[in-house]
Amino acid sequence: MAACILIPAYNAAQTLPAVVAECLNHGLSIVVVDDGSVDGTAACLSGMPITVLRHTGNQGKGAALCTGFAWAVQQGYDAVVTLDADGQHDPTAIPSLIAAAESGGYGCMLASRHSQFDQMAGLRRVWNRFGVWCMQKATGFAIADSQSGFRYYAVALLRELKLEKTGYDLEMELLMKAWKAGFTIGSLPVPARVADGRATSHFKPVRDTWNICMTFLKYR
Repeated sequence: MAACILIPAYNAAQTLPAVVAECLNHGLSIVVVDDGSVDGTAACLSGMPITVLRHTGNQGKGAALCTGFAWAVQQGYDAVVTLDADGQHDPTAIPSLIAAAESGGYGCMLASRHSQFDQMAGLRRVWNRFGVWCMQKATGFAIADSQSGFRYYAVALLRELKLEKTGYDLEMELLMKAWKAGFTIGSLPVPARVADGRATSHFKPVRDTWNICMTFLKYR
């Protein structure tokens, strides 16, 4: 099965080139969606053998993911691996994530940071623990980290779902709609290089956590 790597990016010029360079080691096609960056994010990738798609303005992580998903579907890939542009995820785990997902027939497989929840600060730590409990109760799946952005998606799942969210809550929308559509969701333990994100993260703990919670309740 043919898989590609999708990296949504916003003002990530300082960290993105190193992430892409590591991802290139796996011989997979890579698409970066520059979500209206103003720091030269697209320019910093010049000369790299990848596809760069650009939004003229900042639309949100979810919108960037959807642009990349549409590209992957159009290009005929069977699966998409997503990871963040800030370097918190470990690209060396990409082959393991793909292998685990495909051998188990999963529609979605999340790289879980469950063992690192204690390293997270305040609201993120509380929500990640609570979010895991809610997801397991609602779906019955052993989802150990519902907010990880390091994920495998089968393109069959992406074709099936109609997605609406444009922010960080799109990743919760994907999980809930995938479950309702009958796809299997799983987790693979993959420690992050930085468990709690970086100073460059654009995640707004109060606003984005609220939106994620409301999305879970809406689609439950």
